Amino acid sequence: MNVSNMDALLAQMRSSAALAAGKPASPVREGADAGASRTGVDFPALFRQSLDQVNQAQGHAAGLARDFELGAPGANLTEAMISMQKASLSFQYTLQVRNKLVAAYQEIMNMPL
Repeated sequence: MNVSNMDALLAQMRSSAALAAGKPASPVREGADAGASRTGVDFPALFRQSLDQVNQAQGHAAGLARDFELGAPGANLTEAMISMQKASLSFQYTLQVRNKLVAAYQEIMNMPL
């Protein structure tokens, strides 16, 4: 999961929080393009892409570990361990983002109408 994707994800979350609080996140457009679709980050696609990147990192780490365990030529313990730690860190970060999203959803659902 790269930093620019997470920055975009955080910007989308802040925008959603501002909208939920009743504050416009950006100025309202007027004129001919007011009905046009807004440009910006597609949150579900961004989140899906981030999950795919975490999954790829875990698969790569598992492959390196398996190669080392089987004694494949060129298998490097250091590379396998670093890759496993990166995959673990990516997963933990994604898990915390998910927890924040669930907490935000629950907070919005508990708001009085």
